[in-house]
Amino acid sequence: MLAAKPLEGQKPLWLDIWTMDRDLSDEDSVADLSFEAESPLVPPVELLERLPSYDCLCQGGGQQIFFPPLEAPRRPPEQTCWSSFLEHRVPLVTEEVAREALLSFVSSKCCYGRSAASDLVIQQMKQQMLCRYRLETFSESRISEWTFQPFTNHAVDGPRRGTSPQLWDIKVQVPPMFQEETRKFQVPHSSLVKCHGRGRYKCSGCHGACMVRCPSCSGAKRRAKQPGRCQLCSGSGRHRCSTCSGRGNKTCATCKGEKKLLHFVQLVIVWKNSLFEFVSEHRLNCPVQLLAKAKGENLFKDENTTVYPLADFPLREISLASQRGIAQHSAATLASRARVLQQRQTIELVPLTEVHYWYRGKNNVYYIYGTDHRVYVADYPERYCCSCTVI
Repeated sequence: MLAAKPLEGQKPLWLDIWTMDRDLSDEDSVADLSFEAESPLVPPVELLERLPSYDCLCQGGGQQIFFPPLEAPRRPPEQTCWSSFLEHRVPLVTEEVAREALLSFVSSKCCYGRSAASDLVIQQMKQQMLCRYRLETFSESRISEWTFQPFTNHAVDGPRRGTSPQLWDIKVQVPPMFQEETRKFQVPHSSLVKCHGRGRYKCSGCHGACMVRCPSCSGAKRRAKQPGRCQLCSGSGRHRCSTCSGRGNKTCATCKGEKKLLHFVQLVIVWKNSLFEFVSEHRLNCPVQLLAKAKGENLFKDENTTVYPLADFPLREISLASQRGIAQHSAATLASRARVLQQRQTIELVPLTEVHYWYRGKNNVYYIYGTDHRVYVADYPERYCCSCTVI
């Protein structure tokens, strides 16, 4: 619906509002603006040609992943004496400890009854000592990507101030070992300024007209079943656009109205901690995922820039797991062009006990695992609802 035609020589009310608030320049008009703000992902080709190139591997999405410097020669493997392993023992679980562990577990569940844990008869306990092998590889990778930010007439650190350094030559503070983190830095002497547009775009709410149909009277100038003109639009049928505050245009979110963008190369450094885990084979029916998280007693620890497979460990499956884990991590870091900063491999003893019990004519089992005596019950006999998790 069109707005009411003003009297001859009289300006419409919406034109007064627009003139009061608009900030258009003399040479621009709302009609010249587009509805979409520009969002340049990469700078123009002429800007790219002014920067030095790097030896890198091109990736999708405009990113470049850089080769790390050659690593120092590996240290020779050290001989490890495993005689102490055969002598190491973790205290066995007694019947008293098994019952206390179950009572503690039941107390943590809102719908488990204590009488079953107190009265059940323990018939047999099968105990087994498991070995858990862990390999952690802490690596660093560097990726470059073009990015931009609004240019606010500050000093530009561009190619005229010098040559941009190679990305692996940029010194940064490394986070604590085995702690993952991602940081972004602006590469020195890589900044370039480019003008992209007018700093604003046409409002999609009013299509640049500054006024919209009155939401109170729907443009009818008066509300239904009410005398007199509409109070919200003063009888004009039109109302100031709330999307653009009656300006007809909005500030570009990309350049923040500055009309210029500062392009620069951004260095993205990713510190990643890769984990490989293996638990030795056991003949009990306790879920493996619980044993991977169980608390164990440390038996062996080797931490250095590079670690070597445990070829002569008494349990062959642990030796094979060590070889497999180190091979997988080496292949992964090579494929991602990452640099290994530190590696750590450990062996822990994880006790596992299968408790057979009798209660009210039925035989069943529960498991106690870890040095802190965690409990896993697949079918607890005195359970009142299904809202609690079993594990």
